[in-house]
Amino acid sequence: MRMTLLDLVQCGKPQPWVEGDNIPWNDPEFSRRMLKEHLTQEHDAASRRAEIIDRHVRFIHETVLGGEIGSILDLGCGPGLYVQRLSKMGHACRGIDFSPASIEYARQMAEREGLNCTYLLSDVRSASYGPDQACDLVMLLYGEFNVFSAADARLILSKACAALKPGGRLLLEPSTEESVQKIGEEPPVWHTQTAGLFSDQPHLMLFQAAWDAGCRAAVHRHIVIDAETAAVTRYSITYQAYSQDELRSLLHETGFTHVQFYPSLTGEEDGAGFLAVVAERA
Repeated sequence: MRMTLLDLVQCGKPQPWVEGDNIPWNDPEFSRRMLKEHLTQEHDAASRRAEIIDRHVRFIHETVLGGEIGSILDLGCGPGLYVQRLSKMGHACRGIDFSPASIEYARQMAEREGLNCTYLLSDVRSASYGPDQACDLVMLLYGEFNVFSAADARLILSKACAALKPGGRLLLEPSTEESVQKIGEEPPVWHTQTAGLFSDQPHLMLFQAAWDAGCRAAVHRHIVIDAETAAVTRYSITYQAYSQDELRSLLHETGFTHVQFYPSLTGEEDGAGFLAVVAERA
């Protein structure tokens, strides 16, 4: 959202779901810059590093799927780093994401390596992935579940249930309640960059977070001030917190049963602030 400096002074504390519910991952230029962050092996901020993904994929194959080969749908797949590995194990994979650079990269990798992977550039809230392509596993990983409003989360779960074969499994990896609160309690910071994720031009970046205890949601606000033009652009993202009881109830209400919780995508506590939740289509 474009702003003036006066707007910036008057905008007040970030409010959940008010300033836009997400960062524009589908913007071509933002998507191009984000792809670099997905692929770097220097941090885990966008996608995990390869060695971590390898451990997660083993858990998905051996524990979630019981070592059986099947069909997999990855919602919010990014550049396809999980499904590429699962495809090499023999699984038939599909991925959906609305980042054009990530989907283009994933398609190129699938073609280059002859993988049984197909990708759809679309928003998972509106994309079609119903029973005509019923699969054995639907995944939504790395805290992506928390960035959707409660209504959108329910919609996605209902669509995921419809996309599964009877007895098929859902794998969620939401952020824990405690980690979402920590996201909202991060201190404000500012820094200058010659170029970065939010702009190719020199700019000043202001960051502010807020935790709303009433609706149990955290907000991150990023303000980009162009160094040459002084143009001000605001980006905001909201994270909804869920307790395990709330997740279990939501899954039961959207057609799932046999809900199991794991401390991480390796099955062991790792302190990263995520849960692994496995449920079956009833």
